[in-house]
Amino acid sequence: MRTPTPTTPHIRGRWRRIGSAAAATAALVFAGLGTAAHANAATPTATKHVSAKTIAAQVAKAHVQYTNACDATPKKGYASCHALRVTGGTTAFQEEQAAKKGIAPRTVSPKASSDSPTGYGPSDLQSAYGLTDAASANGSGETIAIVDAYDDPNAEADLATYRSYYGLSDCTTDNGCFKKVSQTGSTTSLPTADSGWAGEISLDLDMASAVCPNCNILLVEAKSSSMANLGTAVNEAVKLGAKFVSNSYGGSESSSDTSYDSSYFNHPGVAITVSAGDEAYGAEYPAGSKYVTAVGGTALKTSSNSRGWTESVWKTSSTEGTGSGCSAYDAKPSWQTDTGCTKRMIADVSAVADPATGVSVYDTYGSDGTGWNTYGGTSASSPIIAAVYALAGTPGSSDYPSSYPYAAAGTSALNDVTSGNNGTCSTSYFCTAKSGYDGPTGWGTPQGTDAFTG
Repeated sequence: MRTPTPTTPHIRGRWRRIGSAAAATAALVFAGLGTAAHANAATPTATKHVSAKTIAAQVAKAHVQYTNACDATPKKGYASCHALRVTGGTTAFQEEQAAKKGIAPRTVSPKASSDSPTGYGPSDLQSAYGLTDAASANGSGETIAIVDAYDDPNAEADLATYRSYYGLSDCTTDNGCFKKVSQTGSTTSLPTADSGWAGEISLDLDMASAVCPNCNILLVEAKSSSMANLGTAVNEAVKLGAKFVSNSYGGSESSSDTSYDSSYFNHPGVAITVSAGDEAYGAEYPAGSKYVTAVGGTALKTSSNSRGWTESVWKTSSTEGTGSGCSAYDAKPSWQTDTGCTKRMIADVSAVADPATGVSVYDTYGSDGTGWNTYGGTSASSPIIAAVYALAGTPGSSDYPSSYPYAAAGTSALNDVTSGNNGTCSTSYFCTAKSGYDGPTGWGTPQGTDAFTG
């Protein structure tokens, strides 16, 4: 595969990061601009009571997402755009906190730096996915690898701020919990720094920490966003001993994908997760690899039901939402039995990805790094699922862990997502949620770790 060097760090061709967040080119300022206090923070002394109808109107108006522009003529083998997602307006977390206090939810600007988070934190995610006990007791000795392109010079410091805020234990180079290397394993000769990818890196590190606080984290930085370099970084992560590898990037499928499968993703005994994509209905690679767990995205909201949460397919617009679909090139793995697609079907499982119900991330590097932001995209769901695998324990040495959720299909170990769609398609379940398996959410979202162990 030809892998030309981009003329600038932001021109990347076919391969792109999927889903974190960065500032839009022009920020829109909303009336009542501000940030919500975290659930553990002090309640504001000044309280203005408003009607539920007024709150609902404000919420409906405020849910706006922003994206960075893509390059018009992407180069082959590189990411065409950042594919970043950030919430401008009101998040689901802010709505919940405002409702508890009887006040109107405040809004947040894409460019605003916040003193405290405005999205879901570790306790929210652990609660939503039945992981509270597992996150407390499991993960020690396991290593989650995060594969991204370019360097984030502030990765360790930003991760420390995130973990400190939420009361998680230190994860540093000094205590052996955190390690950052290049695609060759070097700790000193790192790639060129890039502020856009730094946001992606922060999202991935924070989500791994949120779901598996006891896990070690290995950040492997590819020297560019070509498939050759990202794939080499995957191989290096496995070489260094990681049994769980998260990948938050992707692009359009090609006839080269099956060769990439054998070169970079065929690692028995390793749980490799990949974001399904953020451009709504359509298959992407490497989510289409038969060797990985393809992770779709949901909108996650609190509920009065027995679970305490509800989920639907993430779809913001016809061009923004979770990816899904039938691969044009990759063979169907033996454990996948849906009948409408003769080749590999995307996705396998899912987790929160909607920016309007997004997660809090701390990032300070470059122009995109403004402190606390609320991020979305399937870049959030991939490391979440990698961390669930880590909580479940080391996979069998000859296993392909993407098969595990299929063995638990239809059980209480997975939350079946049955509402929403990410577009229109001739075969309904390719893009529309239903009872049982569907493309946008796979078999559903975690309810504990049982669906992610052999």
